[in-house]
Amino acid sequence: MKDYTAANIRNIGIFGHGGEGKTTLTEAMLFNAGLLERLGRVENGTTTTDFDPEEVKRTISINAALAPLEWKDTKINIIDAPGFFDFYGEVAAAMALADSALIVVGAVSGPVVGVEKAMDMCKKSGKARMMVVNQMDRENANFDKVMEAVNEKFGTSVVPIQLPIMEKGAFVGYVDIPNMIAKKFDGKGEKEIAIPADLEGRAQELYEALTEAAAEADEELMEKYFEEGELSREEILTGLSVGVKEGIITPVCCCAAQPNIGIPTLLDNLVRYMPDASVAVKDDGKFSAQIIKTVVDQFGKYSIVKIHSGVLDATVAPYNSNSEKSEKPGNIYIMRGKKTVQVDKLIAGDIGALAKLQFSVTGDTLCDASNPVKYDAIEFPKPCISLAVSAKKQGEEDKVFAGLNKLLEEDPTITLEKNAETGDVLLSGLGEVHLDVVCSKLKNKTNVEAQLADPRIPYRETIRATAEAEGKHKKQTGGSGQFGVVNMRFEPLNTGEDFEFVNAIVGGVVPKEYIPAVEKGTREAMRKGVLAGYPMTGLKATLYFGKYHPVDSKEVAFKSAARLAYKEACAKASPALIEPIHHYDILVPNDYVGDIIGDLNRRRGRMLGMNPVDGGTKIEAEAPLSEMFKYATDLRSMTQARGSFTSEFVRYEDVPANEAKKIIEAAKHDDEEEE
Repeated sequence: MKDYTAANIRNIGIFGHGGEGKTTLTEAMLFNAGLLERLGRVENGTTTTDFDPEEVKRTISINAALAPLEWKDTKINIIDAPGFFDFYGEVAAAMALADSALIVVGAVSGPVVGVEKAMDMCKKSGKARMMVVNQMDRENANFDKVMEAVNEKFGTSVVPIQLPIMEKGAFVGYVDIPNMIAKKFDGKGEKEIAIPADLEGRAQELYEALTEAAAEADEELMEKYFEEGELSREEILTGLSVGVKEGIITPVCCCAAQPNIGIPTLLDNLVRYMPDASVAVKDDGKFSAQIIKTVVDQFGKYSIVKIHSGVLDATVAPYNSNSEKSEKPGNIYIMRGKKTVQVDKLIAGDIGALAKLQFSVTGDTLCDASNPVKYDAIEFPKPCISLAVSAKKQGEEDKVFAGLNKLLEEDPTITLEKNAETGDVLLSGLGEVHLDVVCSKLKNKTNVEAQLADPRIPYRETIRATAEAEGKHKKQTGGSGQFGVVNMRFEPLNTGEDFEFVNAIVGGVVPKEYIPAVEKGTREAMRKGVLAGYPMTGLKATLYFGKYHPVDSKEVAFKSAARLAYKEACAKASPALIEPIHHYDILVPNDYVGDIIGDLNRRRGRMLGMNPVDGGTKIEAEAPLSEMFKYATDLRSMTQARGSFTSEFVRYEDVPANEAKKIIEAAKHDDEEEE
């Protein structure tokens, strides 16, 4: 690959809903650029950018993959992004790498939710976008119907620059709207033809709409358009380019990637209209870059970097301004799917990879040590579902958790942490499929298997009344024995604290050296409640009387006596099972509000309020964690993936009697099985 300047580089992410042909389109682009001898197929697992074993097995894209190509003296870095919502961390990485987006819309399905999400991400990040209506070869493909739905959702600034020519249901050519010419595919390329009579009127309408859109993008063109009522072809193309780069206009093309129809023209349009890499470059002459993604395979770790300024070559020792450490100079690569190609250098605006960085992770900035800079962190989606993870085979726990910790380097949207109360190790991610894929990757890469299960809910127990009891521990086995008696009062603690111990002994009936043992014994006993064995909380324990023996009394005796007093008194003090309550902020389009509220009611949720927000409604509610731990999956299903939520713990509340009965019975059953 020859040297390019930033002005001749395009970094283009391919986004959209799953199943609309993004990977097939990427494959067709590589084929037309002369990089492939034959087109791979997703269903056969032979495409360039779906190379992970899990992608091949599931026939979906899971990872954002790079596919650089050369087209008419321009380097195009294609970033093929997944469309399945469990892998939107990869979509965020692809958006960070890209300077512009090609949004793929199905010619049959139209602008479904993946298209909406892609458009929204482009608007939020201020990135130029183009749409392509793909799969025009499919039965029931309807470009006009798709455009009608697109304009209804996104407005009239989304304007076709091509109009498909259909003959007997077949996609045979297109009208080039800015140039008002028609071209027909002839198997070897394209030949110019007269615009079909049945498309002349529609083509003229679109031409006028394009002219207006081009005029609105540039003040000088707007003035000329008002004065003369028209623009030249060159002025229209100029105005369109400005409008696309500023995000004012979204041009729409058409193609059929699977049979490789219309791809060369699409590549031409990407070069013509999409912004060059220089718009994202802060070029002060010194090297700087950001690690956008990390790939770990059997050959090692690759850090995919976007160069923001200067030049990276094998003489540069990149300084990590986040860890404040310098990396060793090393080989530089470009990646095309799973293949790496070594290159001499990467210039500002380009995308490449560095191998075996020691101190650097995704999101870090690499730069010249003499001119340290730090780029903003990449905003990845937060985990929204947690499942308990364990080793499938006994004795492989260390291997499983070591392997999962390595996978954390690749995927910033997963976390691994141990719940101190339940003992569960929780693997958190963006959906059940996401977590399943993580475990499959673990097996593929390390040959150890993990299993997932519903996490245990961290229930607790408390008391609602006051009760007293005597705890007596007496043991005589020859020689010195063990003796300790405590009289204790247990009452609810309403300060929000877990435990308070009060020493109310008068007259030394329990010597002061044994008082700490009474407190310690009580604390140890509180690890298990009297109803279902969950930790006890909100307890005030008062030691007010007791007895001791000058020879036989020992700390261990008073610890045991305290445990006995705890069990007897708490069983009489109206013990209650309590559960964690979380606060939820749920964002949904207005059409789904009724369904969401009804579903929350079924989950024992409590509505706190609703507020209109951009794009829908924010519902505020509280609900028990036990009813919500798979809410990410259910919300996605209820809203066609348009809903999202955040949650945080707020307090514990009593479990309703009927639910508490089931939990207590289940705990007793588990205890019996363990015995």
